[in-house]
Order: sequence, then structure tokens, then C-alpha cells
Amino acid sequence: MAAMASDEKYSTAKNFIAELAGILTIIPLAPFICRYIPPVMIGQWNFDLVAAVLIAIAVVRVILWLVKPLIIPAFLVVLAVLTYNQVNDKYAFPEIINDYKTLAYQNWMIREEKQPDGLSINPRSFGNPLNKTSQLIKARVTTTDSVVRNFAVKHSLESFDDYETKYGMLTRYLSVFQYINTRFKYVPDSQRDEYFATPRETILNGMGGDCDDHAILMASCLMSIGARCRLVIIRGHMYPELFCGDKAGYDLMQQAVIQFFDKEQIDKIYYHEHDNEYWINLDYTARHPGGRYLNDDVRMVIDL
Repeated sequence: MAAMASDEKYSTAKNFIAELAGILTIIPLAPFICRYIPPVMIGQWNFDLVAAVLIAIAVVRVILWLVKPLIIPAFLVVLAVLTYNQVNDKYAFPEIINDYKTLAYQNWMIREEKQPDGLSINPRSFGNPLNKTSQLIKARVTTTDSVVRNFAVKHSLESFDDYETKYGMLTRYLSVFQYINTRFKYVPDSQRDEYFATPRETILNGMGGDCDDHAILMASCLMSIGARCRLVIIRGHMYPELFCGDKAGYDLMQQAVIQFFDKEQIDKIYYHEHDNEYWINLDYTARHPGGRYLNDDVRMVIDL
């Protein structure tokens, strides 16, 4: 009898340890899986991480059902991979925490904000495409210069690469944004003359210039790797905007911004929309894509 009771306790303890190992495996496995599945949107709610959790639960339950002793080695393998990634600055424990936080933030905290100005009614009513200033600025935008192209390609690969499967080229565009906006230094033109620098000049001078130099650089770099951009001139300022696509494309962009720029205090994502075409602000005054616009006094839109 004592032996049977001892065996039952041992079996119960083994089952408990296996179940615990299964739960501990699900926690990091779900966000890891989530990087490889497309966003799952139901109305305004984001469920891709929830779907990944369900997949992780199913995987763990299958292991427990077929070969229960393997669940502990599986947990140790997951732990070892994450530890290795932590040492090599890849997807690891901080990113797991951020992915869970992103789900809650995406669904319950963030609010989008359509900019209430004429751009959201008819962007083509602003400015004359034959205007001398428009033509001069467009002439400065270049996507085929080897310095610009190589700069864009190099820095498109520096950040967010772990999410390329999930977000595609958005990871490249937002990586370029992050590199430029964390390094660009404001240097004004002379008080008498406005100078529009080429992107090559801005790169070679050490990433300094004024708002129009930044806008030209950002648009040129992004367009050199396939993005669609435009430049918006408002009272006393100019900034670039990145085309997101339709509402589904914008929702994907919003999710990527929240996930990638989690260290910023994002309360709203600002954008322009007309005829189901969504554009997001990439100004150097914003710490994340979709930051607040400086003002809504639009003077000209330069399509590139």
C-alpha cells in the first residue's frame, strides 16, 4: 500500500511538472510563432497574438499527449534559444514582454487620429504642380543615386528584421525612418536664401539640415527601396508622408508602429486619408511614425 501511494505521489508530481513545463513553454512560444503569422484583425480588434497562443497551446498539448517526457526538453530548448538570442541581441525575453504588451496596447490604449484639414478632403486642391518651388524640390528628390540607394538598403536592414515575415517591407521602411530620425540634426539655412539639399549632400554632410532637407532625404531613401511618398508643405514647415495603402494597409502600419516603437509614449497615430488612401506622417519632429502634425495649414502637396 505504501509503495502504491508513493507511486501515485511520484506520478502526480511528474504530471504537475510536465503541465508546468507546458505552460512555461507556451508563454515564450506564442509570440515567437506570432512573428510568422499575418495580422488577424476582427473589426477594430487585433487577434494575431491570441491566434498564436492557441497554436502554441495546441502544439504543447500534442507533445503532452504523444510523448509527455519530451515537454521538459522542449521547454529547455526554447529557454536555450531565447538565452542565446539575448546574448546576441536578437529576439529574446524583452521582445516577448513587448509583444504581449503590444496586444493590450493595440486593442485598448491606442487611438488613431485623422488630421482634420483639407488634405483629408481633396489633396489635389493644394498647390500648383507647375509651381517653381514644387519643381525645384522635386528635382532634388533622387532614388537612383548610388550613395542614396546604398544608404537606404544598409539602414533598412538594421532594425526590426525579426518581424520581416509578419510585416514585409514595412520593417524596411520603418528601419530607415528610425535610423534617419534618431540621427538627423537640425541646421537652418541662411536667413536670406532657402537651400534645398540633395539627399546625397545631406548624407555626406553628416545628417544635418532643415525640415525640407530631412523631407527630401526621407522620401528619396524610402522611394529608393520601393515605397511611395509625398511631401507636404504647411505654414513654416515641410514634412514627408509615407503611403500605407487602404484601411487594411493602414491597420497593418499602425500595428507595426506600436510594436516597433514601444519605448515611445504613443497615445495617437495621426494620418491623412482621402478616397481610402492612407498616408502617415514621417516628420523629424515626431519620435515615431504617425506623430502629431505641427499644424494643419496646408499650402502645397508635392506628389513624387
